[in-house]
Amino acid sequence: MWQELLPLQGCPAYDDRKLGRKVRLAAHGEDPEQTDRVMLSRNRVSRIFYHKRFFDYPLRISLPTICRLGLLTTAFAGASYLWSMLFQKPESSLENFYINRFGRKLYTMFFEKYTEKLWGRHPQVISADWGEQRVKGLSIKVIFQNILQKFLPEHYSLKKETSLIEEFYYPKYGPGQFWQVTASEIEKMGGEIRFGCRVEKFIKNGNTITGIVFSNNGQQEICNCDYVVSSMPLKDLVAGVEEVPANIRAIAEGLPYRDFVTIGLLLDKLKLKNTTKLKTLSNIIPDCWIYVQEPGVKLGRIQVFNNWSPYMVKDPDNTIWIGLEYFCSENDAFWSMPTEELKKLGIQELLEIGLIGKDTQVHDFHVEKVKKAYPAYFDTYGQINELICYLNSISNLYCVGRNGQHRYNNMDHSMATSFAAVQHLLHPTDDKSAIWNVNVEKEYHEKKGC
Repeated sequence: MWQELLPLQGCPAYDDRKLGRKVRLAAHGEDPEQTDRVMLSRNRVSRIFYHKRFFDYPLRISLPTICRLGLLTTAFAGASYLWSMLFQKPESSLENFYINRFGRKLYTMFFEKYTEKLWGRHPQVISADWGEQRVKGLSIKVIFQNILQKFLPEHYSLKKETSLIEEFYYPKYGPGQFWQVTASEIEKMGGEIRFGCRVEKFIKNGNTITGIVFSNNGQQEICNCDYVVSSMPLKDLVAGVEEVPANIRAIAEGLPYRDFVTIGLLLDKLKLKNTTKLKTLSNIIPDCWIYVQEPGVKLGRIQVFNNWSPYMVKDPDNTIWIGLEYFCSENDAFWSMPTEELKKLGIQELLEIGLIGKDTQVHDFHVEKVKKAYPAYFDTYGQINELICYLNSISNLYCVGRNGQHRYNNMDHSMATSFAAVQHLLHPTDDKSAIWNVNVEKEYHEKKGC
């Protein structure tokens, strides 16, 4: 399985496409160009594009940052941060959460409008829990600590904040490989996977789910079950469970989501060249993600797939696959826009912010729409602990993953919730908190306990 493919002591290291990015192999002596099950060591490079300038993401206190902000803005931001340190706001909203950690000036520049673009709501009406989940301990103070740590002896090293980790491992052909390999291993061990089926109902007897009703090519079938591990959205899960109390059903029905559209464009070049010290193919910018905070465009973020893995691009030396990410609501005007119109909009917005020129060639495109991509932290989310307590009372139900827990986790933490569920299956107890507590701080546990 994939844990065998992570870096191991004594495993050979290869450079992929001679860029100094190491490839780790589970088996000794294999050629990375010929081996599919490979984890690539990636540099985490994500930046903010604001007023046609790049800023580090997360924000860093550095000479380039000060130069791009200007001395006056930097001084204003510093004074604003000191004020926020002296007069902390009650963390009753995501807005106050950000202001307490970065000051109002940096909040208005780098957090307020982007957050509103992402969620379709102002940070004033979003729970601070989103910050607890995604930003966690990151603040100006932690950024300074991270700078200091680089000059300290190893035995004085400080805890590394997750948001500041600079390297990660990535499958050669993208994260879909995880699930392809997992499916293959399940089938090798005699397991059966039903594809193209839709769960419609859960049959419950007391506090145990005894069966699942699902549709298969239009035909309804029933599957008896010992355990249910669910990664489906909590709203859909609860809608299918029998005899749910009215107040719990109302909480689940009111959980909000943000939907997502990616417009993929295959280009011959970007207008911007690499000015960093990192080596890249064809001297393209080194970013994994670019957070677009330019006013006047709907575009939220850009992925550069060449930098995730050049093996995902047919001709990475001469073409660039980018993904333009847009946040919307299912069936709104943007979601319903025809694919050709989406392509035109994406190209036009890239031209407006200066990432491509009029002479840039678009060789191909693809549009992908994802429902319920982002579980949101407003509306009935404030009552989610009641819902969690009810779900935990169903003895053989395990909720995992981003939508399965209505928690905006990264993929690695989402996978870890499944590992925790398996451990509970192997060593069952009445306490399922370890499954829900993945990527959650201790003080958060205390606030959210049943």
